[in-house]
Amino acid sequence: MMIEINNVKQYEDEGFRRWFSDDYFDLIIWYNDDKSIYGFQLCYDKQETERSLTWIAGRGFSHNKIDAGEAPGHTKMSPILVPDGLFDRDTIAERFKHTSQQIDREISQFIYSKLIMYPDA
Repeated sequence: MMIEINNVKQYEDEGFRRWFSDDYFDLIIWYNDDKSIYGFQLCYDKQETERSLTWIAGRGFSHNKIDAGEAPGHTKMSPILVPDGLFDRDTIAERFKHTSQQIDREISQFIYSKLIMYPDA
């Protein structure tokens, strides 16, 4: 079950953002001044091979693997996004639909509708 993280750090050049999380997903949503969603990043499979799907209005989707910056014998570096292969749209969309039932319905439906719009491979 996803819960909202309180007191999320806000960045002046990003607009307002909200963050929801559970053991599998992290969802960060960016809002316009008029409170409409202009983008989101859905990170998933956090315990195994974490990836992210980002959608920005007017730009569309990007799908990436999250390189945690860990290398044996070296100081941990900052995580970065690197290009990744296929996005399992149907599996992730259905899992999101199930786990997001406790968050604002308008948000969960918006994100789900974008997930199922992701193009077929």
